[in-house]
Amino acid sequence: MILHNFIKHHGNVQNWFAVGFVVIVLALSPSLASAQAPKRNIVLLVSDDHSPDLGVYGNPVIQTPNLDALANDGVIFNNAYATTASCSASRSVILSGLQNHRNGQYGHYHDFHRFLTWDHIKTLPVLLREGGYRTARAGKFHVGTEETYSFDETLPSPERCSVIMAEGISDFINEKDERPFFLYFATNDPHRGARRKDDGTIAGLDDVDTPDDFGNLSEGASNIDNISYDPADVIVPDFLPDTPMTRIELAAYYQAVSRMDKGFGKVIEILKKSGKYDDTLIIYMSDHGIAFPGAKTTTYDAGLNAPLIVRHPDKAKRGTQNDAMISWVDITPTILDFAGLAEPSYNMQIMLTPISQQMEETHGLHGRSFLSVLDQTQPEGWDEIYASHTFHEIQMYYPMRVVRGRKYKLIWNIAHDLPYPAAADLWESPTWQRIYRQGGETMFGPRTVDEYMHRPEFELFDIENDPLESNNLAYDPVYSEILEVHKTKIREFQRTTQDPWLLKWTYE
Repeated sequence: MILHNFIKHHGNVQNWFAVGFVVIVLALSPSLASAQAPKRNIVLLVSDDHSPDLGVYGNPVIQTPNLDALANDGVIFNNAYATTASCSASRSVILSGLQNHRNGQYGHYHDFHRFLTWDHIKTLPVLLREGGYRTARAGKFHVGTEETYSFDETLPSPERCSVIMAEGISDFINEKDERPFFLYFATNDPHRGARRKDDGTIAGLDDVDTPDDFGNLSEGASNIDNISYDPADVIVPDFLPDTPMTRIELAAYYQAVSRMDKGFGKVIEILKKSGKYDDTLIIYMSDHGIAFPGAKTTTYDAGLNAPLIVRHPDKAKRGTQNDAMISWVDITPTILDFAGLAEPSYNMQIMLTPISQQMEETHGLHGRSFLSVLDQTQPEGWDEIYASHTFHEIQMYYPMRVVRGRKYKLIWNIAHDLPYPAAADLWESPTWQRIYRQGGETMFGPRTVDEYMHRPEFELFDIENDPLESNNLAYDPVYSEILEVHKTKIREFQRTTQDPWLLKWTYE
């Protein structure tokens, strides 16, 4: 703009030497030619197994004043989705911008499961550190390896008491350092905890009278002023059976959510006291949906749909809602965009037909930044998401690939000949066991136990008119063309993201 105005007012030939001089000055002066606005701070708040159960998402019972306040100072997304409802796999997507079948973190990292992200992947904390940020993490990590997801600092992390956890971030936030910071703050709430009997021992599978405590009795968590709920007051989602045990477990879940909210409120308080709040991008999200059968580990909306709240320091509009369909592969591109940093690129082999033929391509991240549509309510071009689930625990092989639009959703159950595997904590939950033991024809939410355990190869839903995903249209001839269109979408998604399970269309 400076050069344009100079030429406008000094456009005669005699003055072109002056233009050259200005060009040289612009080229040499960092304050005019190459200076950028100073990088600002980023805080990524991630909860564990939390569906959109917040006051601002329309739940009038649950008390979440701090996240509600954050939403009122930012924007809430009504259609945000994990790519997989499994903890480690989902977190790898959040921190890499790649589907888990492309980053290698197919399932859980911890214990004997030991799935690992490939070491050539450039993860978000590494990219930010290389871009001039100081980085720290607090709380649940659950991805591997430490080198692949390298942070400068690991802060004190009593994961079940986010209030105490938040107190451990103060020194990092207030450190006298000109560099901006990236804080990854991940609670273990409201993940399931343990089923403790009155004598303090852990209940076994045959004990269907002891509900899960959702961490409310864990060390530290039980020592703060928890908000408790009457089971009669909770709102039972339609995908669950409305039974006394379901209500008891939901009440415990609500308590863990409110405790988590207090911890996030403490983070916000520390940011404000430090004077950093108004200069920080804050994102709140969950790795995926609630830890109940029918949600977690499935690719039904109850498992994939999760809360997303974003507070951008520069946006004039506050307290708005956005209907864009956001995927967790969009988180890393959005944060890199805010930081002014380039995305990494990767080489991949594209599989062709026959499979002996291959073509090499270069690709970036699987998602895209949504910063440009934060101020909008119904942005164009944000109408479809994809999901990719393969494992949860090591024994839970059940790959699913999904395309979901505004109108239709297709799930491809690649291992449909197998019974659907259950995560240990969900299988043992009295909410499930009390229904399961009544027999296969017993209804568990919108489907029978047998229908839940034994699924067809394809599940096609008119999600607009059937949000519970209860009426499978895949084998109705009326929808044959729609089915083929969505099969093609999944195949193309697999091809462009180098999904090894693409071969399953023709291999067997």
